[in-house]
Amino acid sequence: MKVMKRFIDEQKDMRASYCEAMLELAERCPEVVALDADLAAAMGMKPFAERFPQRMIDCGIQEANMVGVACGMSAAGKIPFAHTFAPFLTRRACDQVFMSGAYARMNVKLVGSDPGITAQLNGGTHMPFEDMGIMRGIPEMTVVEPTDSVMLKALIPQLAEQYGMAYMRLVRKAVKRVYEEGTAFTIGKAVRVCEGYDVTVIASGFCVSEAAKAAGLLAKEGLSVRVLDMFTWKPLDEKAILEAARETGAIVTAENHNVLSGLGTAVASVLARKYPAPVEMVGVQDRFGEVGTLAELAEHFGLTAQHIAAAARRAVARKIGKEA
Repeated sequence: MKVMKRFIDEQKDMRASYCEAMLELAERCPEVVALDADLAAAMGMKPFAERFPQRMIDCGIQEANMVGVACGMSAAGKIPFAHTFAPFLTRRACDQVFMSGAYARMNVKLVGSDPGITAQLNGGTHMPFEDMGIMRGIPEMTVVEPTDSVMLKALIPQLAEQYGMAYMRLVRKAVKRVYEEGTAFTIGKAVRVCEGYDVTVIASGFCVSEAAKAAGLLAKEGLSVRVLDMFTWKPLDEKAILEAARETGAIVTAENHNVLSGLGTAVASVLARKYPAPVEMVGVQDRFGEVGTLAELAEHFGLTAQHIAAAARRAVARKIGKEA
């Protein structure tokens, strides 16, 4: 795991980075094709369609059919990247993903955009808090959530090179950049963003930058906080989780997802089986999505740095046997 030396507070549009990464990949790999469900413009993929018109397929607003088409192309030797909004890809097309894709041992890369509260003004119908849990439950499925544009561009080629079904939840719009250009990532290996010895925050997605902020807040109180970016939810980096539990003694998870089927539950399962430690879960507490801006929804659902810091205090208090 690479320890980051500094936190980079700038933003870049993720869909632009996705298109750039796909163009670079397609130039090197003629088997790569892109599919969409009438969202190519929204996903910023028009440059890809212009450069590779025979390798970009708009399947229309019929997500289950798109997955079926992608699986058929995989059977013919292609490497399809199929995108639509995350709730429609994981909820609406789940049976096609399972049967036509995973059960048939196909090689399709599923890209679900606008995860969790990043759907913002599209509201509850477009706000998936369960997508990663659904995909984690499918055998042999790789499940990832890139943190920023640097990581996204590093993961796209890895997904293409790795045979099998994969799901990537992806913010479409701007996110805070956490990593320096050229940082290396390996699917299945967590990244240590901050060092610490009192408590560990295991975070994913935009919650990584919030966790880094929380670490800064708690440092002023004399608490040393380790932050792990668990961008791969499956296969989960159990070694990093157990190392954190042994070395810091208390764990907080932070996710833009329902805690009942998400990162918190996955981490707690590892600890319950192998090294029990106090766990506090910051995430959506079994609720439906709502309309709002990202800042409003982060506060409403308790996903801010302040909420993470409060959870860390509770975890430390439990570790030393005191009430929070």
